[in-house]
Amino acid sequence: MANSQSHNNEWAELRRNMIDRHIRPRGVQDERVLAAIRRTPREIFVPESLRASAYEDRALPVGHGQTISQPYIVAYMTEQLAPTEGCRVLEIGTGTGYQTALLAALCKEVFTVERIEALQREATARLTSLGVTNVHPSIGDGSVGLPEFAPYDRILVTAAAPRVPAKLVSQLADDGRLVIPVGGRHEQTIVRVVRLGSRHVETPLLACRFVKLIGQDAWTTA
Repeated sequence: MANSQSHNNEWAELRRNMIDRHIRPRGVQDERVLAAIRRTPREIFVPESLRASAYEDRALPVGHGQTISQPYIVAYMTEQLAPTEGCRVLEIGTGTGYQTALLAALCKEVFTVERIEALQREATARLTSLGVTNVHPSIGDGSVGLPEFAPYDRILVTAAAPRVPAKLVSQLADDGRLVIPVGGRHEQTIVRVVRLGSRHVETPLLACRFVKLIGQDAWTTA
């Protein structure tokens, strides 16, 4: 038991260091977001062979041609999403479930879509092991969203699209917010979209590099 507690303390210290060295100094200041990152064991969301690198500020491969985003980008996009306790959120790209876990800690309800069944299954098992109960996972084409459960207060996309998918914008509630990487195959920009009635406003934020969003309203090939 003592060894287990010591190991947990080491991971907690690495989380604190990650926040203090790589996230807060680069401008992420939302205390709710930082607290969620501090509480969420990122090490269980990366392949076991890479756990020693879980708190390095870089993306890591997770199999199936996918990655878990670098911690700073995860924190930045979450802050730009401006999640609140009462939000219903749609996440496009469950991946390993790390971003999902953060959203679940910050919001009322999370609907998450993943196109790769093995990733979704593994992510769901991790979330269950943490006692997360407010996440609704599904398999499908994230580029078209989940219209059957719309509208959403927030939508977060963790893969890059060539343009902002119109079907996702249409599923936002009025004054709802979408955060998504948009651009070419190799370089993109994180874009914040706010729906204002029948129109929406797009604001480019930060250069980035993500895996592609594959689907009907995004890239059609990997």
